[in-house]
Amino acid sequence: METEIKRKVSLTGDIKFTGLRLKEPMHTSAGLLGVKEALRHTFKEMGIMRSMRTLLEMNQEDGFRCPSCAWPVPEHPSKIAEYCENGAKALADEATLEHVDADFFAEHSVEELSMLSDFELNKLGRVVEPMVLQPNSVHYEPITWQDALELISEKLHNLKDPNEAIFYTSGRSSNEAAYLYGMFARAFGTNNMPDCSNMCHESSGVALSETLGIGKGSVKLDDLYGAEVILVVGQNPGTNHPRMLSALEKCKKNGGKIISINPLAETGLVNFKNPQSISDMLGNGQPIADIHLPVKINEDIALAKLILKKLVALDAKNNNVLDHEFIVEYVDGYDDLLKDLDHYDMESLQRRSGVYMRKIDKVVELLAENSKIVICWAMGITQHKNAVECIKEYVNILLLKGAVGKPFAGTCPVRGHSNVQGDRSVGIMHYVNKTLNENIQKHLNFDPPTEKGYDTVEAIEAMHEEKAKVFVCLGGNFLMAASDTQYTAEAIQNCDLTVQISTKLNRSHLVTGKTALLLPTFGRSEKDEKNGELQFLTMESSTGKVRQSKGLLQPASEHIKSEPEIIALLAHTYFRGNHSMNWYELGQDYNLIRKLIDKTVKGFENTSEQSKGFGYYLPNNVRNRDFRMLPNGMAQLSITSLPDHQLEPDELLLMTIRSHDQFNTTIYGLNDRYRGIHNERRVVFMNEEDMVEKGLSQLDVINLHSNYDGIRRMAEKFLVVTYEIPKGNLAAYFPETNMLVPHNHFADKSQTPISKSIKVSVEKIPRT
Repeated sequence: METEIKRKVSLTGDIKFTGLRLKEPMHTSAGLLGVKEALRHTFKEMGIMRSMRTLLEMNQEDGFRCPSCAWPVPEHPSKIAEYCENGAKALADEATLEHVDADFFAEHSVEELSMLSDFELNKLGRVVEPMVLQPNSVHYEPITWQDALELISEKLHNLKDPNEAIFYTSGRSSNEAAYLYGMFARAFGTNNMPDCSNMCHESSGVALSETLGIGKGSVKLDDLYGAEVILVVGQNPGTNHPRMLSALEKCKKNGGKIISINPLAETGLVNFKNPQSISDMLGNGQPIADIHLPVKINEDIALAKLILKKLVALDAKNNNVLDHEFIVEYVDGYDDLLKDLDHYDMESLQRRSGVYMRKIDKVVELLAENSKIVICWAMGITQHKNAVECIKEYVNILLLKGAVGKPFAGTCPVRGHSNVQGDRSVGIMHYVNKTLNENIQKHLNFDPPTEKGYDTVEAIEAMHEEKAKVFVCLGGNFLMAASDTQYTAEAIQNCDLTVQISTKLNRSHLVTGKTALLLPTFGRSEKDEKNGELQFLTMESSTGKVRQSKGLLQPASEHIKSEPEIIALLAHTYFRGNHSMNWYELGQDYNLIRKLIDKTVKGFENTSEQSKGFGYYLPNNVRNRDFRMLPNGMAQLSITSLPDHQLEPDELLLMTIRSHDQFNTTIYGLNDRYRGIHNERRVVFMNEEDMVEKGLSQLDVINLHSNYDGIRRMAEKFLVVTYEIPKGNLAAYFPETNMLVPHNHFADKSQTPISKSIKVSVEKIPRT
């Protein structure tokens, strides 16, 4: 009998400093430097001519959708630059000419590769052939596609219960791939479909569903252009959604006001030089945020309650600040909300928020005088214990102002990955949707499971407890995206089989189950031809618009397959062709997939045609002020509570953040130039007063510790950097600090990790 080798892999790589260079934080985003950086990345990875040709097609009418964020494309995009710096980096990252093949894996073991940093792993390039990691090996070996599919099928057939399998989805996949994936999971017999949205905007979905009746935002892109006031809350668009700055700039030029609410004053909201505008590029740019409220971490409810109290007080004087007509006709809970606000005094709320009262008064004045209000938010709001209530408190402001269901007003949760919203729309969900199940029975002719499946937190716990044996990932870097890195790694290693459908190498391919498959797939920019016909895919933007995406580059290898084809072939292999759905045929003609989506998924109609050009909007009840599905048929005001973190005397609150050179867990480079950080990621941003109290100086080396439920977690070796951040608060990059987030502490109702408010202590260590 062969002995199984216990693979010794690192979760962090070799922890070392890379040569920090500190500069002053920048005051202007984008501009010529942004263009230069975008071209530098693409030219280096793709070559000059290939880069220019491909960039010109990104986000164009007959081109391909940006593989980065989910910000919508305008009706009349720039013909030369409808992309941002980070979109160009994402393109360069997936279309790189570098690659790793069987010879590479024969030379480098997973143990050896795991000593590289996440940045170094990503730079190795595209995976260009299917690989298998056997239980008795530390080296990936080549495997044929058919053998890989047979291996997965055999493992699935051998499970005692379908719920021993978990099917995870990243937001990079298309509607077609996600739909097939979700239908295969159901046909197999499980609703275990955790999704990357569980870790980011699940809180938004819950809060909006309970207050407005749909788990999506209500605004269209044009609504931002004509808004009188836009609140950008817990969000850094300059780095995470840079094309959003163009919409904010249009709002400003139309007379609108922008309010930034965030512990950090981010460069993108200070000043913006639009690369599409010659006057911007040659001039001083456009100031974006008229007012910045540097709220303390997770004190947004205190701030929002204070704003509400002041609006109510002003309304009591002249009765025209709040939209009473709207409230009477469409809103439930007004009297209860007023009674709740009476329990709080303004001075206490102001102290908790950490924001000067005079600044808050300026915001209240703008909100009192205007009703075309949009509130945008991202993970700075969604990743707290009280995230759902926090979002609801901001919705309270909109409802009292009648700022939903009309032009230039409403909710705008800004999604991260390019199709994370579409994945959910077409059926990637761990809960049971009765209407979808009925449509599956009617049109697909099989009975889907009727019991709730695992979300991300539950999936990790199930694997850790060895209740789940097979873990399949459609894209993503699950290990580094999830909280509690050590616990998650142990969970994954308990599986009999892990399957990664990916474009590039990442740490989730090195920390695996006993057997692991690495199945290479197309990038968004690559041409997908089946039987001589060019196929296209569809995605859904943050504002609910579905549109086509057509790649134009030759695939990285003749040995890789598209996501829809991989899923279809897996289902065909598993069912041996004996199923009500013709899986093989679906993998060869994506129009057939879209016809099934149209039949089974609410809101999709004639998608193959309607998604042409710049696509079509899915139905949204809020836009029509239709709240019939909610209690009393009305939008719901919410009673919320202030957070209670119960900090120990030596503890601070840490929020995890992205650098400007990363997207989600993908690290493009080592710079965060907007914040003045160059050539380093292991930094902690700290208030100068906190540094003095802790006996720390600039560039001291510290370890970070979190202590939950008696379990002490540590993130090693970070440099302290003085920064303008509220006292008592810290910020550091993820995924390096995800190991501090306990897996069993998450947002109420949504179970989203508490990555933006982690209780930590700091330990000064010698610099070596």
